[in-house]
Amino acid sequence: MLKPKTRWVLQRQDQKQINMLAENLGITPLLASLLVNRGLNSPDEAREFLFDRGLTFHDPFLLTGMDRAVNRIREAILDGEPILIFGDYDADGVTSTAIMMVTLQELGANVDFYIPNRFTEGYGPNEGAFRHAAESGIRLIITVDTGIAALSEAKLAKELGVDLIITDHHEPGEELPEALAIIHPKLSEKYPFQDLAGVGVAFKLAHALYGKVPEHLLELAAIGTVADLVPLRGENRLIVKKGLVQLRMTKRPGIRELLKKCGIEQASLNEDSIGFAIGPRINAAGRLDSADPAVHLLLTDDPYEAEMIAEEIEELNKERQNLVSEIAGEAIAEVEEKYPIEKYSVIVVGKLGWNPGVTGIVASKLVEKYYRPAIVLSFDEETGLAKGSARSIAGFDLFKNLSHCRDILPHFGGHAMAAGMTLNIADVEKLRFRINKLANEQLTEEDFIPLTELDGEICVKDVDLRVIEELQMLAPFGVSNPKPKILLKPALVSQIRKIGATENHLKVILKGEGALLDGVGFGMGHLFEEISPFSKMSAIGELSINEWNNNRKPQIFIHDLEISEWQLFDYRGQKYLDTMFKSVQNGKWLFFDEENYRSFQNHLNGADESIFVDSPETAKNIDVTEKNVVLADLPPSLAILESLFGGREPARIYAHFYTKKNAYFSTMPTREHFAWYYRFLAKKAPFDIRKNGAALAKYKGWTKETIIFMSRVFLELDFIYVKDGLIYLNKAPKKNDLTSSSTYQKKQAYFALEGVLLYSTYGQLRNFFDQIIQGSVKNEEAVEKWI
Repeated sequence: MLKPKTRWVLQRQDQKQINMLAENLGITPLLASLLVNRGLNSPDEAREFLFDRGLTFHDPFLLTGMDRAVNRIREAILDGEPILIFGDYDADGVTSTAIMMVTLQELGANVDFYIPNRFTEGYGPNEGAFRHAAESGIRLIITVDTGIAALSEAKLAKELGVDLIITDHHEPGEELPEALAIIHPKLSEKYPFQDLAGVGVAFKLAHALYGKVPEHLLELAAIGTVADLVPLRGENRLIVKKGLVQLRMTKRPGIRELLKKCGIEQASLNEDSIGFAIGPRINAAGRLDSADPAVHLLLTDDPYEAEMIAEEIEELNKERQNLVSEIAGEAIAEVEEKYPIEKYSVIVVGKLGWNPGVTGIVASKLVEKYYRPAIVLSFDEETGLAKGSARSIAGFDLFKNLSHCRDILPHFGGHAMAAGMTLNIADVEKLRFRINKLANEQLTEEDFIPLTELDGEICVKDVDLRVIEELQMLAPFGVSNPKPKILLKPALVSQIRKIGATENHLKVILKGEGALLDGVGFGMGHLFEEISPFSKMSAIGELSINEWNNNRKPQIFIHDLEISEWQLFDYRGQKYLDTMFKSVQNGKWLFFDEENYRSFQNHLNGADESIFVDSPETAKNIDVTEKNVVLADLPPSLAILESLFGGREPARIYAHFYTKKNAYFSTMPTREHFAWYYRFLAKKAPFDIRKNGAALAKYKGWTKETIIFMSRVFLELDFIYVKDGLIYLNKAPKKNDLTSSSTYQKKQAYFALEGVLLYSTYGQLRNFFDQIIQGSVKNEEAVEKWI
């Protein structure tokens, strides 16, 4: 057995609905099942999603407040009034700012932008910035990706004689700011789509101002939409799909230089390029310093300036990566030394000097490592405040639970899976106590096992190029439309090996009903020793096409795997047991020889258990069900193995069967051997075995042990007697079969035992244990077929 590292949850399938959709659209059942899982049940909905049929940009004037905002902006442009764009320092805010700057500049406005400093001003509009803007002659401020919670700042703007237009997408509170206009999809009942990113709202304002869809701004809108992790459905999907096309052809020097720094070919750019390369670099500027360079990078028409800014941002991103690595290491040390997960259901860590700009990333890393909700705080000794971010796991609503701690959280916001907060350092221990108390009341032990939701299942024989190519029709992938995670039904491990310079990856070939499928598990090389030959493996992961030397073949990138049946690991023939010590985890080491048992006591791992098994009765009392059992040396009989495994399935059997001396390749005398020796004694008795036994053995090509063995058998059967060291023949022996001799029986049984356990093939040994486990081997007579 090999247990998966996560809980696999396969979405329920309405097979009738799937078949109808597959037939109607002419697609594979797998793709149809993925569409149904995404709530696309009707052929029309599925066509719109796959082929963009009927999918258009909505009328921007359906957004509440759009009329008033557009009129005021046009008035400012006509009168030459200076306009200030007030943005946010993340990728969504930066691209929102860039879109409004491009739009207003192209429409002839006198416009500039302002993004607050994360460290000195914090998130969102602030009094100092608004006062400075008013003093500079600004009479119109447009917020992008921020402002919906700026109640006091909106009042101040009104007092200062500044008109305020708020465009935002964050969760609105019960009380709204007093602004000239608020453009927010969730506050617009007539607008068909509520999940726009901040850049999506800015794009809609640009749409209204231009009077047409600003296609040239889609590339910027796509970057912000993907980076902000909003659902890639509806209008967001259209923005990203069309935006990616624009990005692959972009002439913007800033984006082209950024792609060079990322090492991304422009023609092959996709949503992952944004999510894992472009977005983090744009975010790096605002996380560590000012976000202004990121805006200038997107706005500049000068290739030289673009190159310089891209280099600056690349250095900031490297610094951000190093900072995250350093702080994450310190945070992990805090957890291990002070707040172990065995005691704490929610991780709450903080330290002086941690950069608050990366606490969210560090929290995510802690969740990934420990699968616990995590709060990471940066302590400021001067202000006495702790500022940071939180990330959660399925089943624990961060926003809801933090709401119970409002009295010690003067500033916090977020949603079920992520939050940001500020509190007094003195209250951190209270927060740790309260949030853990809430978690202990809500979470079960199972909740702390990572969850993997699966879109569908498939057999190896059904995986082909067409199936995989069809899956790409679901792209672009993201929130609410993740890359399909597929369950591959149990298949035979035909080949397995480690790959990579450090052998830290796994390569397998899976076989099912005559078909083969390659699988690659990155970072899974350590599992090589835990997968035995010919196991049946289930795997989850992403299907893809491997292209090499103009050959295209299906493959699966394995994220997790499971072997639900017991496994046999064959260490027979290896001289020393210590070769197994690293391979066996939490093993029950069974010894049948007391000397071996005592010898190896000091060599085993702390988590291992060693047991001396001296009888079938002892074996029967050992719990082997779903355990890793090591058969360290050769048992004296098969009956012990029957008592040990009969009707009980272990997780793994490690067969070593150490023995000092093998009987199998020594001679097991046949009846003809016994008959010849009897005739010899009849002629030569009395026979001095001590003096002449070796010569007789040499003459017959036997061993002296064979002569001694046959003599003992004859003695037990009363065929001979021994006097003064000489063997005499009984003149009237009783009629006894050789098998009546206990010595003969033991020799025959041990000879058979070695044949089954030591000299069988892997398949034969596996089959033998299978029959014991299934209860079909009832006595040692059944072993004869193995000899």
